Amino acid sequence: MLRATILALAVGSLFLASAAGQDRETKVRDDRDKLKDSDVWVYNDFDRGVAEAKRTGKPLFVVFRCIPCEACSEFDKALLEDESDVRDLFDKFVCVRVVQGNGLDLALFQFDYDQSFHAMFLSADKTIYGRFGTRSARKEHEDMTMQGLRQTMLAALELHKDYPRNKFELAGKQGKPVDYPVPEAMPDLKGKYGAKLDYGGKVVQSCIHCHQIRDSQRTAYRTANEPMPVEVLYPYPLPETIGLRMDPNEAATIAEVAEGSIAAKAVLKKGHRIMKLDGQPVISTADLQWVLHNAPASGEIVVQVTSPRETGRAPLTDETRLKLPEGWRGRTDISWRPTTWHLRGIATGGLVLEDLTDDARKERGLSGDSLALRVKHVGQYGHHAAAKNAGFQQNDIITAIGDLKDRRTESEFLAYALKHRAGDKLPAKVLRGGKTVELKLPIQ
Repeated sequence: MLRATILALAVGSLFLASAAGQDRETKVRDDRDKLKDSDVWVYNDFDRGVAEAKRTGKPLFVVFRCIPCEACSEFDKALLEDESDVRDLFDKFVCVRVVQGNGLDLALFQFDYDQSFHAMFLSADKTIYGRFGTRSARKEHEDMTMQGLRQTMLAALELHKDYPRNKFELAGKQGKPVDYPVPEAMPDLKGKYGAKLDYGGKVVQSCIHCHQIRDSQRTAYRTANEPMPVEVLYPYPLPETIGLRMDPNEAATIAEVAEGSIAAKAVLKKGHRIMKLDGQPVISTADLQWVLHNAPASGEIVVQVTSPRETGRAPLTDETRLKLPEGWRGRTDISWRPTTWHLRGIATGGLVLEDLTDDARKERGLSGDSLALRVKHVGQYGHHAAAKNAGFQQNDIITAIGDLKDRRTESEFLAYALKHRAGDKLPAKVLRGGKTVELKLPIQ
């Protein structure tokens, strides 16, 4: 739920920002008007949902939705339709729809805050059964489907059926200790937002976006001049980080394993259904990401998988180990994440970068193992204009910066740049029109 002022900076047009802001206001208000008296959804009131779960004995299905955000809007729309592929399962849950970050219990609701749609399944005593919702640089329909949500909901119902006998194995799914109980208590947000949305005023501007939680966490480390932990820089690694592509139509089934990857070395194969990871029941790709998010910098994770057998026979169950080498988390791509825009302001002065392809390198006479980051976009406003003011231009190719000359992705370069202190200026060499230009990139 980006505020109109921020949108104005992004598009450079106050008129467009005002129109977009009005449209967002309409979306938020229409959502409440449509669903506040729903016989399916408990609207924006988690505590009432918990009370209903205790009364009925049903598990909770809690959806977090950033209404104005376009990402996942079609998925959310399909979920709310009467003909939804999961509509018949709604009466087996207490369904809660949360449309704000304000007042969010950060000790309980820990998930990938770069999502604009996410779901969690819980018992009435707030024990987490699982998570659903993933997103990447791919189009949203390639990451999440109604069929996949259905399979995850069915798996959550199975866990609920066994609860509380299975409470011990669910322990790893629960939230970790936090520094602040709610987002509005975080230093970067304190005093700017209240615990509730202001439906009597500018409702969109009163809302805390989930991505602001991650931004504020990173800002706290930067303000304290402390190194940013890798799990904060590279949150919720996608399965591709260890060499897996998951089937979006299934609960946690492998669609492809990259050759030579961490997963391949663990002998994971296409068709394997991941049942448990690090001892935790896995019912979705988001569950897999939760385990990876909390995984060690290096070490081993036990994986329990099943593979299909002939009709009428029980599936084969097997156990293996994922061996995570030092630095494994840094392989994840964070360039698509909304919170990376915040990092670019700090580390690249507002530049959006991409690693040149091998073919593009050949055309320019660059080696395959050297640094070659093309400037896709140059920020124009505020601290995102620092690189522009330092002389960087769109389509520049950075071939050396600081003491870095070897090949890096944008994600890897961000990690490198963030090791420097605010105020540092990294000497850089860029190719521009066949000539080498020397510049200095400011770290903010």
